[in-house]
Amino acid sequence: MGLRDILTGRHQVKGPAPDRLFAITTAYITLETEHQIVPAGKAAIVFQALATSGFETTIHEMEEVVKATGGESATTVSTEDDSYGYRWMILHNPSGSPSVEDLAVGINAVAGSIETAGYGERLLCAVFAFEDRSGAAGRPAGAPVYFIYNYKRGYWYPFVPDKSGSEQRSTERELQLKAQMEGEMPIEPEIERWFPLWGIPI
Repeated sequence: MGLRDILTGRHQVKGPAPDRLFAITTAYITLETEHQIVPAGKAAIVFQALATSGFETTIHEMEEVVKATGGESATTVSTEDDSYGYRWMILHNPSGSPSVEDLAVGINAVAGSIETAGYGERLLCAVFAFEDRSGAAGRPAGAPVYFIYNYKRGYWYPFVPDKSGSEQRSTERELQLKAQMEGEMPIEPEIERWFPLWGIPI
């Protein structure tokens, strides 16, 4: 069972706790200064698309909200659909100027728009991209690390794809990050709920 199964109702979970999203805006400082994991300047919110004009109008309005909230920081937004039928709204900071705060504000604005329009149950997760420059767990410097926020659970968890590029993950590195960061942000306590997201486009 994967994270997408939860959204489509094949597993019961408690409601979202969106205020916890902003834990990333302080946790990243510890990640960068103490663990050499730096923001990549990219984040995304993932949701189940709906083929109705009302939903598409909401998506367009969300894009305008993000452009407005990210105007001063020059954050850009794009969307793409994955092979599972989920839509990724991707936020990019300008090259060389990553801002986790701006990304979190934009992601929260999108989630708020979806919920206000009555589609809150279609929210899957938010994903923030980082680069691991520590070389820990035998991974090359600059290897990707993701922190995923599960809207249905109100918890974060690390996701570390294996360096080989195949659908394998570095559980060792993920557990290291849990130990290092669980005092900084609400980490999902049930490790079996650390669902992988393959093919992340950020």
